[in-house]
Amino acid sequence: MIVVYITCRDSREAKSISNHLLKRRLAACTNSFPVRSSFWWKGKLEDSKEVVVLAKSTEKKYTRIVSEVRKIHSYKIPCIMKIPVTFNKEYQNWILSELV
Repeated sequence: MIVVYITCRDSREAKSISNHLLKRRLAACTNSFPVRSSFWWKGKLEDSKEVVVLAKSTEKKYTRIVSEVRKIHSYKIPCIMKIPVTFNKEYQNWILSELV
């Protein structure tokens, strides 16, 4: 089981990406929340507001998630991070039942 961490430009983009993944049954559930990000970009230190999407899924779906997010993401280099996780058994079963 995995959670995919995706940073987005704003809440509109986060909602669009979440819906895209959910409609394609690549994620069983998503959460989004505002964050403040600091990073180097083109030799300059940047600081910006972003929205993070956490998409709950399976390892098997990760490659397709990356491909689908890249198609619609506004960033030239989006952050799409796979985090291995363990869910409680009932929740894991629910996720698996939704990703058919």
